[in-house]
Amino acid sequence: MAALRFTHLDGRGHARMVDVGDKPVTRRSATASAMVRTTSAVIRAIRRQAVAKGDVLAVARIAGIQAAKRTDELIPLCHSLPLDAVEVDLSLGRTEVRIRATASLAGRTGVEMEALIAATAAALTVYDMCKALDRGMVIEAVRLEAKSGGRSGHWQRARSSGVSRSVKASESAKRTGTDPRRSQRR
Repeated sequence: MAALRFTHLDGRGHARMVDVGDKPVTRRSATASAMVRTTSAVIRAIRRQAVAKGDVLAVARIAGIQAAKRTDELIPLCHSLPLDAVEVDLSLGRTEVRIRATASLAGRTGVEMEALIAATAAALTVYDMCKALDRGMVIEAVRLEAKSGGRSGHWQRARSSGVSRSVKASESAKRTGTDPRRSQRR
């Protein structure tokens, strides 16, 4: 197994911004998700738009979009990216707000952080707007769901097993008859 290499560290172990100047421009996309757990009373108030601060879902959607565009200001080694699109979708369950954010562009580096920041900012906004109703809300399960583009190609979180798998790894397993998940089970 090859040793892990951290791209944000130079040869002396110092933090650095990765030089992407020689990488080809490719179409890139990333989707992240988050969840806010709360009470059924809060969900009913959001659904009826009866939260004193206003339309929770609309404000959270805008907050996620705005945050994605400012990711480089929040995460020190991220590149400033000219995003082509950011979509933030929120849906209500019985006791949770589910958030899904997708960022995309044509560029030299991925947009995973932008999608993660969008989902997180939307979740924090739900908390902020509803905290007078439930200070015990929990923001959880912030995670990358999928990414595409660039040298590593397409990656998607496995639904049933929770094991991450790239399309390339899946194709390799089919050709060779090996299962890369076995090594993660040990």
